[in-house]
Amino acid sequence: MTEMNKDQEFLEFVVKALVDAPEDVKVDRKVDEMGVLMTLEVNPADMGKIIGRQGNTAKAIRTLLRVVGMKFNARVNLKINEPAGSAPRPMMGSTENASRSVDQAMEDLKGI
Repeated sequence: MTEMNKDQEFLEFVVKALVDAPEDVKVDRKVDEMGVLMTLEVNPADMGKIIGRQGNTAKAIRTLLRVVGMKFNARVNLKINEPAGSAPRPMMGSTENASRSVDQAMEDLKGI
């Protein structure tokens, strides 16, 4: 691999070490005037391992990619493709969840 593809090689190495289906890991690398965009696809069953709790694993991978990119004077960004057919999960602190929790608590109190 050329020096400029070290970021792709690094990303594949890290992600394949985290997932159960390393053969399904696909990394696409595009370079434009904004920098390098790495697009990652993994097996749908492995998405949780790549995202991590509250996105911490994905944040760590992005940080490490930026450090690798800095070595080659490139701005590297990571996009993680969501598997087909998946629905976005509601965010943990969303007002919809909070109001549902309050409503449920009120119903529970009425039964006492």
